[in-house]
Amino acid sequence: MKIGDIDLGYRPVLLAPMEDVTDASFRILCREYGAAMVYTEFISSDGLIRDAAKAIAKMRTLEEEAPVAIQIYGNIPEAMVDAARMADRAAEIAGGHGADIIDINFGCPVSKIAGRGAGSGMMREPDKMVAITKAVVEAVGKPVTVKTRLGWDENSKIIPELAERLQDVGIQALTIHGRTRCQMYKGEADWTLIGQVKANPRMHIPIIGNGDIVSAAKASEAFERWGVDGIMVGRASFGHPWIFKEIRHYLDTGEELPPMSVTERVALAKRHLQLSLDLKGPVTGIYEMRRHLSCYFKGLPDFKETRIRLVTEMDPAAVADILDYIAARWGDTPLAESASVYGV
Repeated sequence: MKIGDIDLGYRPVLLAPMEDVTDASFRILCREYGAAMVYTEFISSDGLIRDAAKAIAKMRTLEEEAPVAIQIYGNIPEAMVDAARMADRAAEIAGGHGADIIDINFGCPVSKIAGRGAGSGMMREPDKMVAITKAVVEAVGKPVTVKTRLGWDENSKIIPELAERLQDVGIQALTIHGRTRCQMYKGEADWTLIGQVKANPRMHIPIIGNGDIVSAAKASEAFERWGVDGIMVGRASFGHPWIFKEIRHYLDTGEELPPMSVTERVALAKRHLQLSLDLKGPVTGIYEMRRHLSCYFKGLPDFKETRIRLVTEMDPAAVADILDYIAARWGDTPLAESASVYGV
């Protein structure tokens, strides 16, 4: 599968953009474990054009995570164009590697974004969505892609027609999450319309499916049943960045890898922690690791007290000691792979 001149290989598995999750430390790990491409956290176009420090910092990417897409969101055409131009120059503005691809977020369902007309809120204004996309494509030199949903609600699943319109204004790949905005993340993802878009003979850009890819078997089914060009993994990667290695191995060999042991998870959590500290410093680095650390050990018996210590301790050396304690106490404890998955 290729996006512009970027070759992601056959049946690539991508890391979904997730706010407060897909920072550089996590993206690096996912790339090391086989994610074909990673995405930044979604970045507010308003924040970028106001030179908000947090928004600018989110644009900083590193060579070791490439290829990487910078994802922006918003509902004001002029702001989206200006933000896209900034993302196009991310290496100059924020330092680091910059963007290989610019992705537009038309899929986030949370109220503070969709309720204000951005993210999946744009599904209620498809003409405006297409106009913004066209303007962004014309404003930048890098490939532009879109991530969106089936529609706003059950009565407005507009993705089959919308996909054609987005393609016709120049996007070079489309990711579709198999839920409406009103579903949020509830119920099962409906891949029927994703498959319909892919089967449309008018569609010639890559179609990437997203939603409920929680295992290697689910990933294989998505490719075999629906014919998508690529798949995207989101919430199933929480505390489980090696899911990309599991999926890749299964797709290539038809065999499942054994679950990662607790001892191996501790080693990975310590590496993740060190990356976070190196990239963000001792205070922010430890604080923003809290959302990740307990996820590595979900499903361990009698873990509540240790989990609380793990996510409240602010001293990096003390956190490392707690991780060593986990390895010593639970290192030989069998842990089913499904237990490490935080939702879908």
